[in-house]
Amino acid sequence: MEFKRGRYSWILRPILITYDLFVLNIFAYYLLNFNDENLRFFSLKIFNNKYLLYFIYSVILWLVSTYFLKFYKVYRYTSLLNIISLIFRQFFVYGFITFAFVGVFRSINIQAIDTIKYLVYAFGAIALIKLLSYYVLKSVRVYLKGNLRNIVVIGKGDSVKQLKKIFLDKKELGYKIIGVFNNEAINNDGTIKDSFSFLEGNNRVDEIYCAIDELTEKQINEYVRYANLNHCNIKFIPNSNKLFTKRLKIDFYNYVPVLSIQEVALNNELNKFLKRSFDIIFSLFIIIFVLSWLSVILFILIKLESKGPLFYKHKRTGINYKEFYCYKFRSLKTTKEVKGTYVKKDDKRVTAIGKFLRKTSLDELPQFINVLKGDMSVVGPRPHMLSYTDDYSKKINKYNFIFRHNVKPGITGLAQIKGYRGEIKLDKDIINRIKYDIFYIENWSILLDIKIIFKTIVNFIKGDDKAY
Repeated sequence: MEFKRGRYSWILRPILITYDLFVLNIFAYYLLNFNDENLRFFSLKIFNNKYLLYFIYSVILWLVSTYFLKFYKVYRYTSLLNIISLIFRQFFVYGFITFAFVGVFRSINIQAIDTIKYLVYAFGAIALIKLLSYYVLKSVRVYLKGNLRNIVVIGKGDSVKQLKKIFLDKKELGYKIIGVFNNEAINNDGTIKDSFSFLEGNNRVDEIYCAIDELTEKQINEYVRYANLNHCNIKFIPNSNKLFTKRLKIDFYNYVPVLSIQEVALNNELNKFLKRSFDIIFSLFIIIFVLSWLSVILFILIKLESKGPLFYKHKRTGINYKEFYCYKFRSLKTTKEVKGTYVKKDDKRVTAIGKFLRKTSLDELPQFINVLKGDMSVVGPRPHMLSYTDDYSKKINKYNFIFRHNVKPGITGLAQIKGYRGEIKLDKDIINRIKYDIFYIENWSILLDIKIIFKTIVNFIKGDDKAY
């Protein structure tokens, strides 16, 4: 059970709901022309039938739509990107609701331009306060040391270290570590036994974070018991090498549990249409305005240095394990693909112009042709060679690896901008790459695609140490 331990911030949500409903109806009154031209706000005619009808309609459907879209489910760890995404989704849904009102109640004649103005102005005011409250709370946590959560961390693994670093570095999240305990009591931390004494004598704990793989079942039960009795939240930190995702669905065939992979949200019809439209527009822009003239220059430079074609094509694994030819500008002296031939640092097969192309990632530009053909997307998990697909599938949990191939591969992706690209030296390189790929698939949005593209361009300008 999730317990709310807020001091005063719990009143923010009802305040925001009240403000949003007020804005929607006051803007509707002035912009949707329900009343006579000379009517004013404080007139006794404010609650004429048409306005009252819309007032009831808007309040009910606003509350219903925000509930299902989780418009007010914004937490201290919610990113700005997610908040903007919520605003846009609510805008389109409520826009449909508003236009539906005019369609259902045909006796009410409202011009489309007035409806659009109303939606833009109202949501501008709503978005302003929503974002302002988001940043005000961050400032309160950083500068006034208010709205804090007292937390206890149990464990010492890599995941625990990463989480502690986030809490310490991101003061705006408002997490205050008041105790750290582990089996070995390292770095002046207490032992697991000490943690129980600490908790029993402390009623200021808001949340407990446990590294579940480092604890016995009895210890876990003790922490759960304490959390229930003291109304604080308990959360479990999985091993960083294990990929815990929300994609597995459990069905019971009589008493036998059967796991199945959930339908990827990215592959529903609306999202496929949005992503494909974006891919076509963006790839056409690159092909027409960049690839058209750059190919001519590179054709001359590549041919002057070595014999062979301008483009290098190689088989890759795409959506649902479908094989396709992936295009690149040729950067090697050879065009033959051999198993285990990831290009290494100072690889002698790379030409001089090839080093520049690979360092800047310009060799990937012909893949926009793959995007236009429908084999790839601009953003998505990077496609692997066929031989590597087989090798990696043996090192990664099969559910995770299959899930990765439920979407089209991309020219760039979340794993690439996080530094997991190029040569695979250690098992953790591919594990982290897959982990970011799965996170991207589960949390996809057009805004996330744009963010990844922007970060890719920044990396192109700065240069990438792993691009060789």
